Amino acid sequence: MGSISENCLGWAARDTSGVLSPYNFIRRDTGPDDVSLTITHCGICYADVAWAKNIPRNTIYPVVPGHEIVGIVREVGSNVRRFKVGDHVGVGPYVNSCKTCEHCKIREEVHCDAETTHTFNSVDEDGTITRGGYSSYIVVQEGYVFKIPDNYSLISAAPLLCAGITVYAPMMRHKMNEPGKSLGVIGLGGLGHLAVKFGKAFGLHVTVFSTSNSKKDEALNLLGADKFIISSDMQQMESSAKSLDFIIDTASGDHPFDPYMALLKPSGVLVLVGFPSEVKFNPMSLLAGSKVISGSVAGGTKDMQEMLDFCAANNIHPEVEVIPIQYVNVALERMENRDVKYRFVIDIANSLK
Repeated sequence: MGSISENCLGWAARDTSGVLSPYNFIRRDTGPDDVSLTITHCGICYADVAWAKNIPRNTIYPVVPGHEIVGIVREVGSNVRRFKVGDHVGVGPYVNSCKTCEHCKIREEVHCDAETTHTFNSVDEDGTITRGGYSSYIVVQEGYVFKIPDNYSLISAAPLLCAGITVYAPMMRHKMNEPGKSLGVIGLGGLGHLAVKFGKAFGLHVTVFSTSNSKKDEALNLLGADKFIISSDMQQMESSAKSLDFIIDTASGDHPFDPYMALLKPSGVLVLVGFPSEVKFNPMSLLAGSKVISGSVAGGTKDMQEMLDFCAANNIHPEVEVIPIQYVNVALERMENRDVKYRFVIDIANSLK
């Protein structure tokens, strides 16, 4: 192979300021098991800000962020059977794993014993540093590429590849797809708004908890939630005691947990997908009522493909603001300030030149 190995144009952060600017680099040739795709769009995830600014303390500069990648196949390796040139495809937060551990074997690669290779800022098996979707094209092993149904928009698919899977995977794991059950969603950002949409598609009664009344109208009318509660309103909170089967907590700001645990029915489950600085609750909040607190991050390739197919079949679309790459630094800052409804998607195809 190796017929298309040229300069890849991307945007990278050079230092902890996290400011991105144009950056040229070389991607590997398309190997026998690889799919090379022209990137049309890339969603913006909080991970992009975190590694651009070296918040996890392991950034390798220059870093090209982006792990909600969609595009069109431009070349496939000789062993590739699932994809052909012209197919619509997506790539999520990881691009490789060991393939042989018990987790990889059941397509839960996110739990790979050897750790997955992240889509950016990770060391690939050839020793190179992975670079993400804020770029013109990417080369990824076939097993970590997803088919986007032809009738589903590439723009809509982008946020599903991280925000979507992060809430969909635990919803499936905890059987939240049983119609008639009740779900609480804490926080209404990129993850929260998709948890609401999935909940409604599964036939759940959905309550949104927010610190701000400004989101009430959109929660109920745009996203279709059944109920909206201001989390600081103790009266409203107390009147909902023991009413929920499930809670998905997407809030990354620090918040108390006991008031939410009290809203769960016996054997109820709270899934944490946000990233507060600490999690604290009274042991009785867990013991009384045999409640469950569970964490989750991303999901395996099996769940990922199922989710994309489910969203296409049920006409579920994230709410997005599409931007040119030249606006990306403003967008990252706005996202940090929670000023986006509800996910930014970069139009790579029309703006990255």
